[in-house]
Amino acid sequence: MATSLEINGRTVQVEAAPDTPLLWVLRDDVGLTGSKFGCGIGQCGACTVLADGAPVRSCSLPIGALTGVRITTIEGLGGTHPVQEAWVKLDVPQCGYCQSGQILSAVALLASKAQPSEADIDAAMDGHICRCGAYQRIRAAIRDAAAQARA
Repeated sequence: MATSLEINGRTVQVEAAPDTPLLWVLRDDVGLTGSKFGCGIGQCGACTVLADGAPVRSCSLPIGALTGVRITTIEGLGGTHPVQEAWVKLDVPQCGYCQSGQILSAVALLASKAQPSEADIDAAMDGHICRCGAYQRIRAAIRDAAAQARA
C-alpha cells in the first residue's frame, strides 16, 4: 500500500503497510539512517524524530497515523542547527548512538522555550537513555544553544 509522507520538507511515497513503524520506513525505505533502533518500545529515545515539531518515538509510531504530518529527522537539520553546533562545540557524544534523538528533543524544547529552566530541560530530556553517561554535556549543550540564540 502506498503512503505519502512529508519528510525533511519533501514528499516521499513509500510502499508499506499503515501499521509499519516510521523508524523502519525512514531507515529501510527512505535511506535516512540517523534515527537509531534502541529498544523498539519507545522507551530509550534513540529513534526520536519530530512530528510537526514535537518529539516522537519513531519505533512505535505507525506511518498510517502520519498523513499530513511534517516529519523532521536529524538529517533534516542540515548539520548547522545551533543545537548541533553546541553539541560539537562541547564535544557531547561519545559513541553517538543516542545523539540524534537527544538533539531532536533539544531542538523541540528550544523551539517552544527559548530560555528553558533546568526543570524544562529535565522534562524535555526525560526518558532519553545515554549509555555513555553524557548527560551533563547534553545539558550544557542545550544551555549553550539557548545562550547563542539570546546573543
